[in-house]
Amino acid sequence: MTRCRQNPLLTVQNVTPSRPDLHVEGIFNCGACRFQNQILLVCRVSESAGNTEEEVKIPLMKKSGNELHPGIICLIKKEHPELDFSDSRKVVKKVNGIQKTVYLTSFSHLRLAHSTDGIYFKVDAKPMLLPETEEESWGMEDPRITQIGTDYYISYTAVSPQGPATGLMHTRDFQNFERLGIIFAPANKDVVIFPQKINGKYYALNRPASLDFGPPVIWISESPDLIHWGKQRKFFSGSGGSWENGRVGGGTVPFLTEKGWLEFYHAADEQNRYCLGAILLDRNDPSRILARTREPLIQPEKDYEQNGFFENTVFTCGCIPEKNRIILYYGAADDKICRADFTLREVFKAMES
Repeated sequence: MTRCRQNPLLTVQNVTPSRPDLHVEGIFNCGACRFQNQILLVCRVSESAGNTEEEVKIPLMKKSGNELHPGIICLIKKEHPELDFSDSRKVVKKVNGIQKTVYLTSFSHLRLAHSTDGIYFKVDAKPMLLPETEEESWGMEDPRITQIGTDYYISYTAVSPQGPATGLMHTRDFQNFERLGIIFAPANKDVVIFPQKINGKYYALNRPASLDFGPPVIWISESPDLIHWGKQRKFFSGSGGSWENGRVGGGTVPFLTEKGWLEFYHAADEQNRYCLGAILLDRNDPSRILARTREPLIQPEKDYEQNGFFENTVFTCGCIPEKNRIILYYGAADDKICRADFTLREVFKAMES
């Protein structure tokens, strides 16, 4: 694995706020694809309203009639001793001994970045998509791009007070978008859709989560049309290593190699340190795991991965597979976009160890 010398490729300095009263906290966790003669990144951009030691200003969309309108809620910390502000990403409250998210401290939308060489990107001045539905009232996060012919399907996490759900949209030109609705209800995220039918069915990896039982793990589902998903079953809970004993979830859209489907996934330990691994799946039965990495392929080692909005985090939503090489784009510390290059041989060798 080789980290790009130009890392980080994109930071908050490359992003214009979506509106004057917001501050860009991060650009990260991007879906990736080739489109015409470019590499496109659909990036998650998070924005806050200027939090301080004494108060937290929370941007969110408020419902007025049948429409959503931007708004800000201000919480004075000393006035809310029942709330926990220790996690930079969210405000939580204990209910019957269980932590529940009350608000997110930042609000995310999707932004497009373009490049001809895969290293130097230009970020659009305006959002590609802003939240429009009640299910997105707390933001849109972590997009993945599945190309099927000339169609591009973008799955993303739609966040609301009801929890994280998974939305799907369709485009052919990255200018006009059709929202196809919620395909996995809360709590469900980290959805990656395979780029072709297998034995007449579409497959997706997803991650349902229970607040009461067990750590979140990866499930697999089937669909006839990308909209209706069923036959959902537990699929992968990690290798048992200490680096993934907290949770695991899907990362990149799987792609086909001579040995089978290759999937890069993320994992976190009990201290919320995020790393990346890989699994190899059977070509004709993707629910069958052929091999997996026992140790991380990438772990937070560089300063830009260890320090940022959420420390010690590497997280991927997209890669560009080439003949014998994989260009992997990943979020670092929840506020930057970076790149690492692998050869297939390196990944397969890591699965043998």
